[in-house]
Amino acid sequence: MMQPWELFLPAVDMVSVAELHIYPVKSARGIAKSSVRLTATGLEWDRNWMITDRAGGFLSQRTDPDLARIETHLSATSLILRAPGVPPLELPLALQGEVIGVQVWKDRCEALDQGPAAGEWASAVLQKSVRLVRVPDMPKRAANPQYAGPQHAPVAFPDGFPILVCNRASLDDLNVRMPEPIPMERFRPNIVLDGLAPFAEDRIASVQIGALTLQLVKPCTRCVITSTDQRTGERSTNPLPYLREFRFDRNLLGVTFGENAVVAAGVGATIERGAECVVTFEA
Repeated sequence: MMQPWELFLPAVDMVSVAELHIYPVKSARGIAKSSVRLTATGLEWDRNWMITDRAGGFLSQRTDPDLARIETHLSATSLILRAPGVPPLELPLALQGEVIGVQVWKDRCEALDQGPAAGEWASAVLQKSVRLVRVPDMPKRAANPQYAGPQHAPVAFPDGFPILVCNRASLDDLNVRMPEPIPMERFRPNIVLDGLAPFAEDRIASVQIGALTLQLVKPCTRCVITSTDQRTGERSTNPLPYLREFRFDRNLLGVTFGENAVVAAGVGATIERGAECVVTFEA
């Protein structure tokens, strides 16, 4: 028997990729892409770099909203970082650096220190002593198997999962409830889908985009970063109180928006903005 909510699910041929984003440096400004290659750890170059304190603990906009003021750019050979008041910093895409230990939440993992000049640049931007590090070639860190399943799902430096998928209609629904609308960039998604009903992503099992398949495995719990202007780093309209009214997950003890995903198939394939998706919903 059809459930009431199934009446509002779209036909699968209506769903498409509306936006693609990568965030080369964890919690720094993202890059909108027209196409991007899929790697074992997610979208190419996504969260491959990170700023840490001197002890190796990761920094994010939760505690350092000025990270949003760091612009990221990619050339064929370099990552270029720009921020107000300092000259640009250029780092090679080729792997380099001394192996050091870093901490991302509960995960202790390895990183490549990008050297004194990179650390001094980031320290000048954030006005405290920090390091800039890079993910190694074969990261040992993996997504939580409780959600990702038994197959090893390697991750670079995201909070926990390789890819974040959001739904344009869900943001539209949220914005109707708020005193003023906020942009999707506040939620820092990798892939934004169009053609779904609001919050239909809650019930998606997998998304196939050409040769690649993503499994949606866990709702994404949200934090104060969603209240941070991604251009200025200033705290602004906070969506969390409005989301809490109808998006509080008692199992996760948090407000959710978007779905974390792991790579099921298609490493090496390219995702194009505008591509049609085949969406499979949970039974």
